[in-house]
Amino acid sequence: MPEAQDFEAFIAGQKRILAENPGCATALYNLGVSYMQQGKWDEAIAAFEEAIASSGRMFEAYVNLGYIYWQKGELEKVVEANARAIAIEPRYARGYANLGFAYSQMGRTEEAIAALEKAIELNPRIVQAWNNLANCYLQQGDIDKAIATGHKLLEIAPDFALGHNNLAYAYYLNGDFARAIEHVDRALELGFEVHTEFLKKLQPYRKGESGSHSGQGFRRQ
Repeated sequence: MPEAQDFEAFIAGQKRILAENPGCATALYNLGVSYMQQGKWDEAIAAFEEAIASSGRMFEAYVNLGYIYWQKGELEKVVEANARAIAIEPRYARGYANLGFAYSQMGRTEEAIAALEKAIELNPRIVQAWNNLANCYLQQGDIDKAIATGHKLLEIAPDFALGHNNLAYAYYLNGDFARAIEHVDRALELGFEVHTEFLKKLQPYRKGESGSHSGQGFRRQ
């Protein structure tokens, strides 16, 4: 992250531009980004909203507002911001992915699945969209779809540790303990901090081992 004096100099420069050209959407947007990088959420929100007021098609400002509202835990506003972003830019895959994740956190699973599927249709390589889609299927109790989606994810990103962890859990729920162990061990190899209780549940199904993955050294998620 840039030094504080770099931020101050940049902000001063953008304010000079605004003094000469009030309502300059680009300068307002740049101010918002700078405030956002410093974690000054309220100042960033004000700047992005002014940028939008000056240029209604600045979808990037809505995307950044969605991120800020996520940091503030305001999920309804996350949904609103990303919905506005994709209304302006309908082929913006990450907007759909963000929307799907927010819906999933709100328990609106059907809407989450629709948004995540659209994100994947537009950009099949968004790893988190695949991961969140698998989790949505688990929320619905559709373990087979969760497993199939988890495998598609790992075809794209074979070393995505969280994907291995979540696929292990899906296999565990499905009663396929050998595959659950295979994927949880891969998650461990990749450095993922697997939930200690999950490791304990799998331990009785390990053959010829004595506490080799007892969970020591791994923090709880």
